[in-house]
Amino acid sequence: MFDGFSAEILARVQFAFTVSFHIIFPAFSIGLASFLAVVNALWLWTKDDVYQVLFNYWKKIFAVAFGMGVVSGIVMSYQFGTNWSVFSDKAGPVIGPLMAYEVLSAFFLEAGFLGIMLFGLKRVGPGLHMFATGMVAFGTLLSATWILSVNSWMQTPAGFGINEAGQFIPLDWWKIVFNPSFPYRLLHMVLAAYLTTALVVGGVAAWHLLKDRRGPASRRMFSMAMWMLLLVTPLQIVAGDFHGINTLEHQPAKVMAMEGHFDSHPEGAPLILFGIPNQAEKRVDYAVEIPKLSSLILKHDLNAPLDGLDTIPDENEPPVAIVFFSFRVMVGLGFAMLGLGLWAAIARWRGKLFLSRWLHRASIVMGPMGFVAVLAGWVTTEVGRQPFTVYGLLRTSDSLAPVSAPAVGASLTAFIIVYFFVFGAGVYYILRLMSKRPAVGSEGELDDGPIRTAGTTQVAQKRPKALKPAE
Repeated sequence: MFDGFSAEILARVQFAFTVSFHIIFPAFSIGLASFLAVVNALWLWTKDDVYQVLFNYWKKIFAVAFGMGVVSGIVMSYQFGTNWSVFSDKAGPVIGPLMAYEVLSAFFLEAGFLGIMLFGLKRVGPGLHMFATGMVAFGTLLSATWILSVNSWMQTPAGFGINEAGQFIPLDWWKIVFNPSFPYRLLHMVLAAYLTTALVVGGVAAWHLLKDRRGPASRRMFSMAMWMLLLVTPLQIVAGDFHGINTLEHQPAKVMAMEGHFDSHPEGAPLILFGIPNQAEKRVDYAVEIPKLSSLILKHDLNAPLDGLDTIPDENEPPVAIVFFSFRVMVGLGFAMLGLGLWAAIARWRGKLFLSRWLHRASIVMGPMGFVAVLAGWVTTEVGRQPFTVYGLLRTSDSLAPVSAPAVGASLTAFIIVYFFVFGAGVYYILRLMSKRPAVGSEGELDDGPIRTAGTTQVAQKRPKALKPAE
């Protein structure tokens, strides 16, 4: 199946395959844990049973996603010993303790309070249950903090020395953890997780609104999701801009590949919107450009010079086409999220948020796009770092364990088969849970105004009336 591929290529493909499966679950569970904490707090504050219904609805989905994230993470970590033992030996003194801190301080925190969050409301009371829910949400964020610190150190290594055996040894843990790219990478990933969750919640709500726009729980979660898109997407765009400037400073070759700049531009670089990178000929074919806009974005000066890949040795260039296209997928979806948030804001202002069927259809289409954007961003980050595992210091080809291509190919084949059966079943189960409509008591004929609840009895703000035709 994988004849003709080297052990290095197969090992890289295997790690990319497993990490791609893994990252989609934490990206969802980070945002969903915070969403659960918010709706639980709102229920305690307002005594509105719609929020409790949303909590009970999404906590089941969170539990399954959390479990699949744990399993996929364990499998992924084994590859450090099987396929990348040289990397583990050389970088282990730095990244090993960080990954251990993630398990001790974050995973145990999440796992310790997860049972109380899922099953403890009637046993421990609302206050302690809220505390447990908050701890689970905090644990997911803490877990992301440690893992992104590890990855950021591999991108922008700092605070280390190299001993006689060629190992990276820690000299300053503060500089290691808070390395130059860490704050930007952490903020960018956490916001991406929140947007991913908002899109999923909005897509599920839109699915149920298309069937019955009168359901108060569906309306509430759709409204909350659209608010999240409107408020967080602009923050993500700004965070991405700062992250790009930081990457230009510390990993210029990655930015050159993202922008498709094979040649240096001494008087302002164009923004290449579309094109086909031709790495062999050192050009972008069929390029559609906006003059000097890349210099304006990256250096905030139309005439600022920008170096190109002609300043980088060929053996140190990343695969330009992959980075070029994945970056555009990520950015394009980011602006699509902003467009959806603005569309929903206009519909809300016009009183059509729960009536616009085209908005609901668009929300369903955009439902999984957060995962696509996260994967595209991850590809941009990791492929753009090549040909290094520790940027500028340890090459990928020098990080590989002494394994044969057939052995890696066999394990990769096994991973593909098992993953699609196991995680395919898990995703199918999550979709089944999402397909069930969240119900609040006995839902009546409600109008298009706000809905309040008192105790367990629903109270519509206005008397029921005939619904307007959906637009």
